[in-house]
Amino acid sequence: MALELPSHHRGTGLVDVLDRVLDKGLVIAGDIRVSLAEVELLTIRIRLLVCSLDKAQEIGLDWWRYDRELSSARNHRMLPEHEQLRDQLRQLERRIDALSPASAKRRK
Repeated sequence: MALELPSHHRGTGLVDVLDRVLDKGLVIAGDIRVSLAEVELLTIRIRLLVCSLDKAQEIGLDWWRYDRELSSARNHRMLPEHEQLRDQLRQLERRIDALSPASAKRRK
C-alpha cells in the first residue's frame, strides 16, 4: 500500500527543489559518439546548465548580454553606429579601387 502525500506537500517540495537548483545551479553533461569499426564518425557534446540569471552572472556566464540575436535593446542603440561604419568602409573600398592598377587599366 502506497502512502500518498497531500498535493500541497508535493507542490512545496517541488518549489524547494526548484529554488535550490536555481540558487546553486545544476549541470548536465554528456557526449554522444558514433563510431564504425573503431573510427569515430561523429561526436556531439551536450552541456546544460540550469541556474538563475544572477547565479550565471556571478560565475561569469553572461554571454546573452553580448549575443546580437538576444540583446535587442543594445542592438537598436548600435544600429546607427554600424551603418556609419559600413558607409565609411564602402567609401574606403571605392578609394582603394580607384588607386589600384587594375582600375586604371579599365579606365583607358
